Amino acid sequence: MATANTAYQERLRQLAELMLAVSGESVTMMKRTAPEQALKLKRQQEWGIYLEFLKIMFNLTDRLVALHIPLKDQLEFMNGLEDAVTQQLKRALEPAFGNNADQMEIVMTIGTTVSESRQAYEQYKFLITEDSKTKNEMFHDFGDKVAEALGAVGNARLRSAATLCASAVVPALSAVLQGQAPPSQEPSQIVLPAVETSTEQNKSTGQEIKLVSLMSSVSGEEVETRWGLHPRFREDLTTSELQQLSKLLNRVAKILGERYAAVAFSKDWASWHKAGHA
Repeated sequence: MATANTAYQERLRQLAELMLAVSGESVTMMKRTAPEQALKLKRQQEWGIYLEFLKIMFNLTDRLVALHIPLKDQLEFMNGLEDAVTQQLKRALEPAFGNNADQMEIVMTIGTTVSESRQAYEQYKFLITEDSKTKNEMFHDFGDKVAEALGAVGNARLRSAATLCASAVVPALSAVLQGQAPPSQEPSQIVLPAVETSTEQNKSTGQEIKLVSLMSSVSGEEVETRWGLHPRFREDLTTSELQQLSKLLNRVAKILGERYAAVAFSKDWASWHKAGHA
């Protein structure tokens, strides 16, 4: 690796592990969301879904790198991330294939994944930390690709589940890029709360969807509190309803943000400061 990437070696390793773990867990979540389609899946199709999640992970990381890594290091950092993901994938596949694993094929697969990620998602111009119509359109496009890969074109439930899995990992990616530990010791667990199967509380749909999220994070001496809405939920709201909800959530964010700041910087809760999230 280049000198710049040597300085970021630990972050690159953590990012690669996180991206692969979340992609794998997301495939499992998609199969749970559409069990009928899952029964018909062939191994090659499942691998294709896995790569679709890797594509969006590379794009999301690239957008976050622009906010957290110096401009002069960004190109080498992303090249280093491609190498790190390749190495992690080699290690992950080695137990299954042993010496028969085609190392060069893995290198080419990740290279193609990065290239296709750029072709598919670089056209969407938005700031990753803000909610916008363009951001929702990109996630909508991604969700459609996952649904198509599962053989369920236009399946709204799959699209929503895929969107939730991808958007849920953004805070964890951001934390790693800032030099913090991922929010969980098990990166794959980050996605799980996004979509949960429920047979007792909601027998009619079998799904619970997180419609509103609120998060506070600390960086140095600054605390940032932000909220977000599920894209489909946002689309269902009228302009008046969205304005009312935004006003209410801004008040909630202010209250919780102030409380988090008071706790995060207190001596009794120093560990919160290190974790960087609530």
